[in-house]
Amino acid sequence: MGPVSDSLDSENKARESKIHSYGRSFNGFAARLLPHEAAKLSNVEGVVSVFPSRKHRVVTTRSWDFLGLNRRSKRNPKIESNVIVAVLDTGIWINSPSFSDEGYGPPPAKWKGRCVTGPNFTACNNKVIGANYFDLDNVSQFTEPSVADTEGHGSHTASTVAGSAVEGASLYGLGKGTARGGVPSARIAVYKVCWSIFCSDMDVLAGFDEAIADGVDFISVSIGSVAVDFFRDSHAIGAFHAMKKGILTSCAAGNDGPELSTVENVAPWIMTVAATGIDRRFVTAFKLGNGKKFTGFSINTFSPRNQNASACEVDALSQSKVKGRIVYCLTTFTDYNIESLGGTGIIELLEEQTDSSPILLLPGAVIPPVSGKYIDLYINSTKDPRAIIYKSKTVKIAAPFVASFSSRGPQLISPNILKPDLAAPGIDILAAYTKLSSLTGKIADSRYSLFSVMAGTSMACPHATAAAAYVKSFHPDWSPAAVKSALMTTATPMKIKSEDAEFGSGAGQINPTKAVHPGLVYDISLDSYISFLCKEGYNSTTIGLLVGSKEYNCSKIKPAQGTDGLNYPTMHKQLSDPGSAITAVFYRTVTHVEHGASVYRANISSPVGLSVKVFPDSLDFAKAGERKTFKVVVKGEAMRDGTRILSALLEWKDSKHVVRSNILIYRQLLM
Repeated sequence: MGPVSDSLDSENKARESKIHSYGRSFNGFAARLLPHEAAKLSNVEGVVSVFPSRKHRVVTTRSWDFLGLNRRSKRNPKIESNVIVAVLDTGIWINSPSFSDEGYGPPPAKWKGRCVTGPNFTACNNKVIGANYFDLDNVSQFTEPSVADTEGHGSHTASTVAGSAVEGASLYGLGKGTARGGVPSARIAVYKVCWSIFCSDMDVLAGFDEAIADGVDFISVSIGSVAVDFFRDSHAIGAFHAMKKGILTSCAAGNDGPELSTVENVAPWIMTVAATGIDRRFVTAFKLGNGKKFTGFSINTFSPRNQNASACEVDALSQSKVKGRIVYCLTTFTDYNIESLGGTGIIELLEEQTDSSPILLLPGAVIPPVSGKYIDLYINSTKDPRAIIYKSKTVKIAAPFVASFSSRGPQLISPNILKPDLAAPGIDILAAYTKLSSLTGKIADSRYSLFSVMAGTSMACPHATAAAAYVKSFHPDWSPAAVKSALMTTATPMKIKSEDAEFGSGAGQINPTKAVHPGLVYDISLDSYISFLCKEGYNSTTIGLLVGSKEYNCSKIKPAQGTDGLNYPTMHKQLSDPGSAITAVFYRTVTHVEHGASVYRANISSPVGLSVKVFPDSLDFAKAGERKTFKVVVKGEAMRDGTRILSALLEWKDSKHVVRSNILIYRQLLM
């Protein structure tokens, strides 16, 4: 039993404590230990780290067209069909038309995985080629475990990546069109690591271990993970081992925005995805008895009825006041209470900014405070207040913009790496759902649908995964870092700017078709990541154990250069002293990935008070595959007058390409 028995002083006790062994792609185990046993184990030679298994939460017809990746876009169907995307989530509803394998050939020869069947999941097919589940916490102890999706979240994310095209898809007529994944020819491998909405570290690591060994090309993880030291972060550990095998991992940035320093999944070898809005929104209109009309936000699938209305006093709700009425409440998430008391509709007042539309249990709408005062006046002006709530409709809006809920940087683990990396659609996304749950997940809800609308960085993540797979289908030999670089340097800036700048959107919103021809890429090798970890202060022994070799000695490795020590597509510095002058140096190497010779010239955009210079300011490439190195020097006086973010832009331009790198300087204001 090795390290476990060493820490428990007993072979039998070690066997009883051990829950799971990770050994297909990396070495490790999960065990039930007391605090003093865990502490003893952490000191055993050969152990990289010991950390508690935390619980994490899981965090379309229009979105792909909005991104420019439509059904007419150029594709490599043969190569795309050979791409396997692993989805670590709540499982899958295999009976959805989004997972039909009509027209698909057998799984790629490289596939080594299994198909674990169970209740409501009797077989895989040539679209969903593999399925497995991990429940090391025994959450499903009272039911027979299965890959079948009882939440809808996993089916939604899987279909967003690689769902088959389904014409006429909608949610009760809303968002009607053809639902499809970004790489509809690709194959899906499902790893159920979340039970209800919770996902434990040990299950997530088991999913990574299995997926890497099974031969997948991409791993999509729409699961939140509060940023911690990389060697105690299951997502960072799993993604590092994936990266070693040439697999890019995409992760959700988190849903704790708009506050700063909330971004999750921040390891530089992870593609961290923020959420943006697309150019449509679902809104719900309602009319008061006095004829005044208002618009709120919700997914209201119910037909309109003219009904009595009343105010909602949360502390004194009674059936006599609620039954048969549309109820106006000064808080959100009250629809379940109102429905249980016999209410027939609800209008809720927003407590904070939102840009997504919730699915309510009753006919209803969520309204901004400015509308609330008029409703108050109306209800108090008549003895017989009435209202009609209409079925939701689609409206056009300006986009892209960063979702209010999307977690923001700066990150706290590696302060000079800008996170999130990029952004993708994550507001009101229509995709596959499950027939094992109602639309709201509540028993009182009788609505079941093959498709549903969801919002979150969970929805953004699979968009970015699919975009990466699309790029890879044109460049099968590109590394994970090269694919990620192509998406970042060709990303679309936000149409609606926010004061968070790139802390909200990273490099911008993905532009998949443009990323196929990025001009230049910032590649990162395994050795470069090791050098970066040494610069970050990680122990040589720990790094060696992580990569499976004792040869890594930080004192013998060429030191990582510059402020950040990594060949990252963006450049970032957090000032340790808020009152200090700005000085930063970034060393970068770019690879020419287009055909023939080309000359790129640097173009700098910077704000007053920030000097950005590039040496050299032109790069002359003779052929594809050639590499050139340059240095960026950033200087400025101390920031004044409450300024905390200075944002600049470096663009390398030739006759056809614009290669964008955001430069962000941040200082924490003293309280």
